[in-house]
Amino acid sequence: MLELRNVKSYYGNIQALKGIDIRVSEGEIITLIGANGAGKSTTLMSVCGVVPPRSGEILFMGEPIHGMSPNQIVSLGISQVPEGRRIFPYLTVMENLDMGAFLRNDRVSIREDIDYIFELFPILAERRNQAGGTLSGGEQQMLAISRALMARPRLLLMDEPSLGLAPLVVKRIFEIIRKINEENNTTIFLVEQNANQALKVAHRGYVMETGRVTMSDTADNLLTNEGIRKAYLGM
Repeated sequence: MLELRNVKSYYGNIQALKGIDIRVSEGEIITLIGANGAGKSTTLMSVCGVVPPRSGEILFMGEPIHGMSPNQIVSLGISQVPEGRRIFPYLTVMENLDMGAFLRNDRVSIREDIDYIFELFPILAERRNQAGGTLSGGEQQMLAISRALMARPRLLLMDEPSLGLAPLVVKRIFEIIRKINEENNTTIFLVEQNANQALKVAHRGYVMETGRVTMSDTADNLLTNEGIRKAYLGM
């Protein structure tokens, strides 16, 4: 579904990605783990067009997207849950969800998707008329995921969804990630510092260090890899 070929991305003169190759197959959960500053978020920002690669190729369903604008990429079926949630704080929960469906005009299906989201996150149904900025951190993360789902993505990019959340909320978020993948067959590309939880939910994983992919394997194999356990799992 998604392929990055020798992608190099920069912030000004600073090279963040140094020729990475990543493949994501339809129906998978792929996780990208690594330390702060490794280039994980830049990878997602390159896919969604916010930080266009300076060289290399990004293909979605076999077609190049690395020259497209972010809104064009969204229209193809790629949505992102950004790091730090970045909901619209002064808009209500419902208005945030409406923004997620901005490019859609299938009103009946939009209503069905809102009902599905309120089944996933009942607390959002209770808060539907509440301003997003007044929600707790966990509720805002639920809203950020829901807003992305309202675009009906084929590929969902998730950047640090557990960041700053309480352990019980983190557990719930990862349960929802698996549920979205299994129930909707939504392919998920997950960037996450909580390597233990990410690898438990993923099918395959990539390890990134200073802008380079240094390892890839099944999630199960990475979980039992001695080097990964010491470096990222605290074991």
